[in-house]
Amino acid sequence: MSVSELYTKYTKVWIPDPEDVWKSAEITKDYKDGDEILHLKLEDEMPLTHPINSKASQLPFLRNPDILVGENDLTALSYLHEPAVLHNLRVRFLESNAIYTYCGIVLVAINPYEQLPIYGDDVIHAYSGQNMGDMDPHIFAVAEEAYKQMARDEKNQSIIVSGESGAGKTVSAKYAMRYFATVGGSANEANVEEKVLASSPIMEAIGNAKTTRNDNSSRFGKYIQIGFDRRYYIIGANMRTYLLEKSRVVFQAEDERNYHIFYQLCASANRPEFKELCLSSAEDYFYTTQGGDILIEGVNDAEDFERTCDAFTLLGVKDAHQMNIYRVIASILHLGNVEIVSERDVDTCGINKKYQHLNYFCNLLGIEHDQMEHWLCHRKLVTTSETYVKNMAKQQAINARNALAKHIYAQLFKWIVDQINKALYTTSKQHSFIGVLDIYGFETFEINSFEQFCINYANEKLQQQFNLHVFKLEQDEYMKEQIPWTLIDFSDNQPCIDLIEAKLGVLDLLDEECRMPKGTDQSWAQKLYERHSSSPHFQKPRMSNIAFVVVHFADKVEYQCDGFLEKNRDTVHEEQINILKASKYQLVADLFQDEDCSVSTTKAKSLKINVRPFKPAMKIPNKDHKKTVGHQFRNSLHLLMETLNATTPHYVRCIKPNDDKFAFSFDPARAVQQLRACGVLETIRISAAGYPSRWTYHEFFNRYRVLMTKKNINLSDKKETCRRLLDNVIKDPDKFQFGKTKIFFRAGQVAYLEKLRADKFRAACMMIQKTVRGWLQRIKYRRMRKATITIQRYVRGYQARRLADFLRKTRAAIILQKQWRMLAARRGYLRIHNAAIIIQAYARGMFVRQKYHELLLQHKATIIQKYLRGWMARKRFFRIRNAVIYLQCCYRRMKARRELKTLKIEAKSVEHYKKLTSGMENKVVQLQRKVNDQNKEYKAITEQMMAVTTAQATEIDKLHKELERCRDQQGEENRMTSLQEEIDKLRKELEESYKERDILVDTSTKEKVELQQRVVDLEKENTMLKHEKDELNQRIKSESKDVEEKLSEKIAKENEQSKKEMDEERSRYQNLLKEYSRLEQRYDNLQEEMALIKTPGHRRNPSNQSSLESDSNYPSISTSDIGDTEDAIQLVEEAGLENAAMDMTLFLKLQKRVRELEQERKSLRTELEQKEALETKKANDDSGIPNDEHEVEIAYDSLKRHELESENKKLKNELNELRKAVAEKSMTEDPSNDAENAYNVLLRQLKVANEELEVRKDEVLMLRTQIVKAAQQKEEGKSMNDVTEKYEWKRSDEETDKDDAIEAYNGICETNRLLEAQLQSQIKQHGEEMERMQARNEAMKEEMEKQQQILTQTLQLSPEARIEYNIQQEITRLTNENLDLKELVEKQEKNEKKLKKQLKIHMKKVQELEARNAVHQETRREQLTRQVTVQRKEKEFQGMLEYNKEDEPLLIRILIKELKPQAVSATVPGLPAYILFMCLRHADYIDDDQKVNSLLTGTINGIKKVLKKHNNDFEMTSFWLSNSCRLLHCLKQYSGDEDFMKQNNSRQNEHSLKNFDLTEYRQILSDLSIQIYHQIIKVAESLLQPMIVSAMLENESIQGLSSVKPMGYRKRSSSRVDGDESYTLEAMLRQLNIFNHTMCEHGLDPEIIQQVFRQLFYIINAITLNNLLLRKDVCSWSTGMQIRYNISQLEEWLRGKNLQQSGAVKTMEPLIQAAQLLQVKKKTTDDAIAICSMCKALSTQQIVKILNLYTPVNEFEERVTVSFIRNIQSCLRDRNEPPQLLMDFKHTFPVMFPFNPSSLNLDTIHIPANLNLTFLMRV
Repeated sequence: MSVSELYTKYTKVWIPDPEDVWKSAEITKDYKDGDEILHLKLEDEMPLTHPINSKASQLPFLRNPDILVGENDLTALSYLHEPAVLHNLRVRFLESNAIYTYCGIVLVAINPYEQLPIYGDDVIHAYSGQNMGDMDPHIFAVAEEAYKQMARDEKNQSIIVSGESGAGKTVSAKYAMRYFATVGGSANEANVEEKVLASSPIMEAIGNAKTTRNDNSSRFGKYIQIGFDRRYYIIGANMRTYLLEKSRVVFQAEDERNYHIFYQLCASANRPEFKELCLSSAEDYFYTTQGGDILIEGVNDAEDFERTCDAFTLLGVKDAHQMNIYRVIASILHLGNVEIVSERDVDTCGINKKYQHLNYFCNLLGIEHDQMEHWLCHRKLVTTSETYVKNMAKQQAINARNALAKHIYAQLFKWIVDQINKALYTTSKQHSFIGVLDIYGFETFEINSFEQFCINYANEKLQQQFNLHVFKLEQDEYMKEQIPWTLIDFSDNQPCIDLIEAKLGVLDLLDEECRMPKGTDQSWAQKLYERHSSSPHFQKPRMSNIAFVVVHFADKVEYQCDGFLEKNRDTVHEEQINILKASKYQLVADLFQDEDCSVSTTKAKSLKINVRPFKPAMKIPNKDHKKTVGHQFRNSLHLLMETLNATTPHYVRCIKPNDDKFAFSFDPARAVQQLRACGVLETIRISAAGYPSRWTYHEFFNRYRVLMTKKNINLSDKKETCRRLLDNVIKDPDKFQFGKTKIFFRAGQVAYLEKLRADKFRAACMMIQKTVRGWLQRIKYRRMRKATITIQRYVRGYQARRLADFLRKTRAAIILQKQWRMLAARRGYLRIHNAAIIIQAYARGMFVRQKYHELLLQHKATIIQKYLRGWMARKRFFRIRNAVIYLQCCYRRMKARRELKTLKIEAKSVEHYKKLTSGMENKVVQLQRKVNDQNKEYKAITEQMMAVTTAQATEIDKLHKELERCRDQQGEENRMTSLQEEIDKLRKELEESYKERDILVDTSTKEKVELQQRVVDLEKENTMLKHEKDELNQRIKSESKDVEEKLSEKIAKENEQSKKEMDEERSRYQNLLKEYSRLEQRYDNLQEEMALIKTPGHRRNPSNQSSLESDSNYPSISTSDIGDTEDAIQLVEEAGLENAAMDMTLFLKLQKRVRELEQERKSLRTELEQKEALETKKANDDSGIPNDEHEVEIAYDSLKRHELESENKKLKNELNELRKAVAEKSMTEDPSNDAENAYNVLLRQLKVANEELEVRKDEVLMLRTQIVKAAQQKEEGKSMNDVTEKYEWKRSDEETDKDDAIEAYNGICETNRLLEAQLQSQIKQHGEEMERMQARNEAMKEEMEKQQQILTQTLQLSPEARIEYNIQQEITRLTNENLDLKELVEKQEKNEKKLKKQLKIHMKKVQELEARNAVHQETRREQLTRQVTVQRKEKEFQGMLEYNKEDEPLLIRILIKELKPQAVSATVPGLPAYILFMCLRHADYIDDDQKVNSLLTGTINGIKKVLKKHNNDFEMTSFWLSNSCRLLHCLKQYSGDEDFMKQNNSRQNEHSLKNFDLTEYRQILSDLSIQIYHQIIKVAESLLQPMIVSAMLENESIQGLSSVKPMGYRKRSSSRVDGDESYTLEAMLRQLNIFNHTMCEHGLDPEIIQQVFRQLFYIINAITLNNLLLRKDVCSWSTGMQIRYNISQLEEWLRGKNLQQSGAVKTMEPLIQAAQLLQVKKKTTDDAIAICSMCKALSTQQIVKILNLYTPVNEFEERVTVSFIRNIQSCLRDRNEPPQLLMDFKHTFPVMFPFNPSSLNLDTIHIPANLNLTFLMRV
């Protein structure tokens, strides 16, 4: 492939840039061979011409396709060069916020200068067990690879972390060690992993400092070896340090600080224990203020000091030693403030007496003040003959003081490292180790001295080792694939290393010059110039004679020779050291002992590491001289290289993105400089020199099958198919090689293939577009033609319709004219006709009216005549009557005056007043009666008057008739006169009756008016009362509604809160159970280890030691707490103090906590039930409050009646039993005279009991009468309400009493008061209940806090002190419990004594009576001569099984330990539980508590043993979960508790337990069921977990949807080749079917099955989502489609199994939303708002992470822009969420076991013969 084919139009290239290092451009014109200018266009559309050197033929670097940008591995790039690497890192760092990237075997880590949520324990668990290419790049992936290779290859590993200051080396090493501590935690209680992590804060405090580049820069190198045993648990560690920067103790540059420990100690100087240190603020000391600022932003030195002290304590450093360490550090600060002043002579100096710092220094170190003062200003010169003491000048004394301070700190640093190594030391044998090397990277400053020279020398050695290892790996890969190997030229830096360390090299000449008495830096520089001027790696600066330049692999570095000799000698005056050796503090004296002794002791104690040197060590030129710093560093570096060469290295290169420490800011120039220095580009170059791009045949076929023709495809031989394709596409055979399993490509070939693939797709897209556009145009033409024809048809139709309409309208107009004319003529005719008729009607009416008026006038005249004659007659009658009345009045007046005189005389007497007052009370009643009587008389008179009038009318008619007859017959005058007289008499009588009637009518009308007025007044008052009553009722209703609403809201909130607290408490309780089971398992493992460690001869552990084999964890049932503590103490003695301490304390505390939680759970449950009952009552009540209260009282009375009736029944049953017992005993035993008396006594007692029964009956009757009265009152109240309603509306004519209305009003007021009082009492009761609940909750919280405090205190103590503390706690607890038990025992003993006395009396009487009866029976038996045979009647089976006590182990062995689920598969589900319960029923029936106790404890321990033995068997776990739940249900169903007996039939109620209350055993069985449930979840999870990722993310459930992208050096382990099998969704569904079928077959409760699948689906969701969040290769549109399809299949499976109500689908909501997020549009702000509203179940971090990881698989997909992600973050800013990226797949929902009673009767259960339970007898 020629250059002209690559450099065509639209191809993108990289050109150099002074600011961005490399800039992207696009070719605008095809390049041809020989062109000197390349026409380009920048990204901002600016044209550019790039000159090309024709001689060197240096064309610009080609840019990779966009689909390859952002890859996890840099070696996956097709074009491997510097700009491609830089651009890929920048895109990942800035756009995806990915700080880790692979570069072959190297992990490139860029410091983000920001805390990221990617280092939690959930992330560690996600990477644990994964292959390195399976997940996104991470430091945890490198650590997991090292751990896995150590376990797989059984070879030691090393992780080499390098980089310049501020790049994040220390943090990366810390996270790697944290990963090992989490994954490979120690198997015992030594907590080695915590100690390894605790060493980090100590080393950071004493070895890290703030520099201009980093706030926490490591100023030393360290290599930590973490040792593992054969099971790959951490057993110990060892640390080696290199080249501590001692000069920092006495000097800091600007904006830098001393070591952190100095500032931490000064920040904590106000502590009382630090008063003797005499410290103040760090601003007051010379050694801490040279850099300027003493504070670091965001760092609290006091808190850091707390962490440092805690780390010392955790490592076992005693408080005395810690105090001595702080003494030494404080003494260094005081030494720096010792002021040395010049005296008169320039060459002499002295100490300024003004300050006390020298006194403080000497006191803190325990040395002589005068001696130290003398030797700080003098020195000793020793010659062969004499010894001189010489004065020092001021500067010399200051240098000596600083040298002493540096030496003290360096020795203290070594001592602390030795102490850490002692704390991490282990006596057990080390099997392998992983080393973590945290060492300084390549450094170059403006002024480079001895420290930079040693650092760069170490980096040269490490780079050489790195190059050799990369080269070896490349060679191994080529050999493995059987590809011919050609030597690749790589830069070997051995000449540079020889320049430094070879004979007469830089270090050798430096040591030689140090041995010279008058050696100087200048003379050493001249020797370097003379010796190495010819070396290509050595240069002399032009402008300096005291500097030299070394050409390192990374860059040229100029070193200043000033100070090299002094730093290499590291001289301290011997006299000062001798003073320190004589310190009164042992620690200070030990710091300055001879190094030979210390080396010998440390070697004896250090870990032995068997390493094979890669090449022989260099010989030391001369052993007699004192070891210089350079010599020591060279030796330690050689030892380090030997260790690294003997291990498998893993590399982490840390990059610093900018010098300003800005978060996620990328400086390309600084990044390129570090990439060149750390060897990343060298790795790229070595890879690019060979065949960097590698594809498996399967992946290549899937990716590039587009380029193949149908003829060339051979599915049976894909290798041959790929060969044919490459032969046709790439003509040069050197550009690719066919390996055994892979195809190897040269650099750029994959990009060329991607270009061809994109061209093919582009051509296909154009063909599709052309065809689709043509099809669309044809459709458009057809649509237009059809529309035209339709328009024409409609126009013609419209015209025809218009013509027809015109014709129709003209015809209609003619018809309208005809009809209108006819209508007008008809209207005229009708008008004339109507007028004639009206005239006729009016005329006829007028004539008729005239005639009527004449008749009317005649009738009126007759009426006037009649009335006039009547008036004249009445006038005459009234005149006569008035005269008679006047005479009567005069006569009556005369008599009244006479009576008045007599009455006046009587009125003056007292008796008259008495009569008046006595009669006043009765007068009102009499008047009322009189009114009523008058009304009655009035009615009677009116009736009589009516009768009289009717009679008179009839008589008058008769008389008229007779008169007429008489007139007609006789016509005589006598008769006429007689008749006239009779008529006059009758008229007089009528007039009198009329008068009387008028008088009565007047009086009645007056009384009626008065009564009506009174009724009106009463009605007004009644209406007023009504209004007041209505207002009061409305007020009461409103207030009651408000109160009820408030109460209901309050109760609802409290119920929700209590439910939440119950769920939290339940989950805490189940977590405690889980922890308890884990501790049990751990304890068993420790016992097994102890058994293995002990001497030969198997020793059997007592059965009461194991927590699985004993019931000591249930002390309230059979054993006492004292016995438990004795067992625990035996365990401590046998298993060892350290191993048994935590188990015993947790064991006993868990017991107590479980009991307390159970009691609280019961109380909370009862309160919840009460509240629910109250709510239901309130919901069912009517609006009337008085009726509600009355109903409550009636309900209370009925409850009381039921209780009394139940007590009566019990008393009757007891009486009957007593009677039967007495009768039976009297029939069986001899009677006597005294026995009769005893019998009489018993009868009296029975009579007394009967009397009590009668009293109770009377009470019941009284209650019933009260209830009846209350009901009657209620009915009366209702009737009264009805009556009042009627009265208000209907009784207008009836009389009412005012007093009655007032009484009714008072009654209503009283009822309202009563109702208000009842409401207030209810509110008070509710408040009191709330206070009780809150008090209980607070008590529970306080107890929990106390327990947590005790646990934390015990954990912080040493094992011995922990045991003592726990034993004291247990002793105090047991003494309290013993005192309570003693009180109970004393009470019971008193009761026992009383009962025994009564029993003795009754037994004597009963025995005498029985003796008498026996004598009578013997006499009767002697009279019988015939013998009778008694046949035993066969009893009915009562559902009980009897067994002997000796057969109990056999029963447990057959039913539990050796039983297989297949043996009882064809029987009733839960058969073992039924059999065990029937045995338990018999033990209860015979009242044998020991048998009950032993059977239940044996059952529980047997189930635990079986589950421990089959801890990975799902079928066995499901079987025993079902049986344990069934046994628990049986214990509840047949407990005799009414709550559990509601669904029982009568037969099942007969089978209830009689004698024992097994509630505590129910709790134990519930705990056991919870443990089995957790075990079944664990087993199911272990079976499902390998399938989840492959089935949900990797398997192509929709074929052809996903596409393979090119991969780098780190291949995915799950990438399938032909013939490989991976888990599919169908396989996972089959496994779920197996789980469901197994649980249903064993008869597990449906509610528990739903909870199991809810938990399993949560695990599937969590693991899938976590992998999605940690893998960039699956975050694509096609993966989202696959996930949604897989979830729909899971939902369909749930519906098919009728498990949709389990809540399993809800747990999958985060995964569903993640799949939707991958598929949804991600461009505009509307899309961002839609995403925020859609993804409610995902956290903000998860959404942003998925968007950052989203990568297009094909060229036609678009990336998510950074601005869109920022928009999403701004929309989600208001969310309050925990900062957690991954889901906790270990989270378990709290399980609940609902009560599920059995419908089977125990007497119907059949025991199969194959169980061999013949020793069980049916009862």
